Amino acid sequence: MTLSVQQRGNLFLVVVMCLLMLAICAPFSSHDWQRAVQISVGLCAVVYGLCLPRAERCVDRSTALGVSLIGGAGLVSALLAHQPLWALTELALLISCCAIAVAFSRARRNGDESLDRVLVLFVLLLCMVKSIQYLHAGVLAFTSGEAIVNTDLLLSGFSNKRFYGQFQTFTLPLLALPLLVSNVARPARGAVFALLCVWWLIAIGGGTRGTWLGMGAAGCVLMFLGSQGRRWLAWQLAALACGLVLYWLVFTVLAGYLGIVISNGAVDRLTTNLSGRGPIWLQAWSMIIERPWLGFGPMHFADIANDIAAHPHQAILQWASEWGVPSTLCVIALVAWAGWSTLDVLRKRALSLAPVDLLRLCLFASLIGALTQAQVDGVIVMPVSQLWLALVVGWLMGLHVWRVPSVAPVPALYRVWMAASVVAVGLLVFVAIRDVPRLTERSEHYMGLSNGHLQPRFWVQGVIALEMQ
Repeated sequence: MTLSVQQRGNLFLVVVMCLLMLAICAPFSSHDWQRAVQISVGLCAVVYGLCLPRAERCVDRSTALGVSLIGGAGLVSALLAHQPLWALTELALLISCCAIAVAFSRARRNGDESLDRVLVLFVLLLCMVKSIQYLHAGVLAFTSGEAIVNTDLLLSGFSNKRFYGQFQTFTLPLLALPLLVSNVARPARGAVFALLCVWWLIAIGGGTRGTWLGMGAAGCVLMFLGSQGRRWLAWQLAALACGLVLYWLVFTVLAGYLGIVISNGAVDRLTTNLSGRGPIWLQAWSMIIERPWLGFGPMHFADIANDIAAHPHQAILQWASEWGVPSTLCVIALVAWAGWSTLDVLRKRALSLAPVDLLRLCLFASLIGALTQAQVDGVIVMPVSQLWLALVVGWLMGLHVWRVPSVAPVPALYRVWMAASVVAVGLLVFVAIRDVPRLTERSEHYMGLSNGHLQPRFWVQGVIALEMQ
């Protein structure tokens, strides 16, 4: 039996949702496991694209040309890099993320608004499972009889609590959607608001300042996007207030009553220091000064070993140091153009109560929050964050309202794109097959050479400097 185009899209989304559930909610989940899941999703996206009968335009020709220039410059930079294979791997990772975004876009365009509801329900399910895991861990910690409770140990499924915070930056804006849609029943609305309050409790307890900064930036932007944007902000502020009260009741009042000391609490994160980012930002800046045109090569910040991190925790500095300043300016121009196009649609439909327009508003808030957090954290590096960035961008592309009728892409560009996607995913699969059997050995070897902590990049031990392998 031959599947229709819409059925193929639905099958793709079901498989991806199952993979994302495994990546985020599985008790054995880790950075390396999430990277393997990301490669699997990229493979599914490419297979889905090959199964579609005809090409459809996802971006305008100017954007396609800009992406082609970035890819071409990245290829040249990778071939000239110190370790070309690792540089090409990073380039392949970027191409696979673009393939995932395009696949989500085409699945949405070939479907209908029912897919939007599925997306929101999936986000609610993910956040509900993670909230139950957190609350369960909290109950066990407070009833264990231990005198100290480490709040970091309440977070599961991620190698670092900052990566958990990045995931929350993507999902906090989307959880507010059912509160904005008018036809949601009051009991369901109350349940969603309770979930949003708990999700904010976790965001506060996790202490990821990048999440707080990203959500603050999203709120500042949506405040000027009409009444629906202000309603979104009002719900978020109400949930934030409830989350703060819950945090105070549990980690101050209850902990004090039981005589429990809280370790790594949110108050400890209320600082203005850079948490070690200063030296790695200076390293990235030095790399830019030394090689401004093509950079050191994709992933090659990790080729210069330091005691802090394998990436600079700042998206612009990372791209400029590894891909070059011209490529960075092109990326900034494309992001600005895409953001302005989406903002234009949001402003024109500011009074609309249609679920699709409210979803676009929440997706835009998610994107603003993530891009803001990327200026102080590794949003463009971590596997789950890259996946969610591709999902959000792809869904926005699928919802985009074109000013002119959609036309088929240039056949030559489409063939080059499909070939590049196939080669990129093939390279990622090869790297995974090559490295996965010895990842534990690689990490242990690095731990013996370094100061005792892993530095994630492609794998959880992400330093690719030859003397550290």
